[in-house]
Amino acid sequence: MSAQPAVTVVIPAYNAARTIAPCLAACLAQDYPDVEVIVVDDGSTDGTARIVRAYPVRYIRQDNAGPATARNRGWRAASGDVICFTDADCVPQPGWVAGLVRHYTADDVAGVGGSYGIVNDDNLLAACVHEEIVQRHLRMPDTVDYLGSFNASYRRRVLEEVGGFDESYRMASGEDNDLAYRVRKRGYRLLFDRDVRVAHQHPERLWPYLRSQFWHGYWRMKLYRDHPRMGGGDVYAGLWDFVQPPLAVLTLGLLPLTVVFHRLAYVILGLVGAALWLQLPIPLAIVRRTGQPKYLFLAAVTLLRGYARGLGMALGVFDFFVRQKGG
Repeated sequence: MSAQPAVTVVIPAYNAARTIAPCLAACLAQDYPDVEVIVVDDGSTDGTARIVRAYPVRYIRQDNAGPATARNRGWRAASGDVICFTDADCVPQPGWVAGLVRHYTADDVAGVGGSYGIVNDDNLLAACVHEEIVQRHLRMPDTVDYLGSFNASYRRRVLEEVGGFDESYRMASGEDNDLAYRVRKRGYRLLFDRDVRVAHQHPERLWPYLRSQFWHGYWRMKLYRDHPRMGGGDVYAGLWDFVQPPLAVLTLGLLPLTVVFHRLAYVILGLVGAALWLQLPIPLAIVRRTGQPKYLFLAAVTLLRGYARGLGMALGVFDFFVRQKGG
């Protein structure tokens, strides 16, 4: 792109009254000319609409249908040539739009994404979740096969070509992977710039986080049914991320057998201990990078996350492979 393209920022929002004001303020303060901002309210029941209408942005409301549908409603109503996506609990840095758009220098570049900052780094769980993402992003190359929709942009014409997000993904899990995989199959490039960030309100309580990870595992099964070649991982998630959840479910499945086979308990303890040991490389890398031992707590979090994802994957296998659930 020789001239600066027109840009539209699309934000899906569901019951986002607590977080959306800083997001909108940051989007409207971008150091880039002519940024259109569209908020698609996905059937909120709180004060989201009232807050959004206080800002000079375009407001669209739909019945609750999920973020994939909301994003599609947004970009289809947009005037921009480049569509930037972020979430209602994110706060983009001032150079966010410019940082993404500057990479559109060749026609085969279909999308550009960036990384996370953090809003609530005083919370241990939130800080651990954030630093794990940062550590994974540090090892990602400049050309990738996946962009996270919290901080991503696509050419509008490419979204039109592939049909946008798959609206059968009803929750915020897998729909951004699916879009990226379909765009890559068309021969386009996706670029990643870890220095272009949006600050995020990461989860602060363990149980809601694990519940979201259960659904993450569930929707992954649809994703891998739709894209079986990606079952071994992408540039963000490696093979261990896919092996650990089934192993976690296996240990749970073996527990009832310990009533009859008592020594099996030692096997289960060994498997759990090995799983915990295999969690350590990323936390140790974070400790080395930050000098803060508190991030060893991440090993326990990711161990529990493996069980949550594994249970979700088990349900997903039943729904998407056995029942052949539509979508």
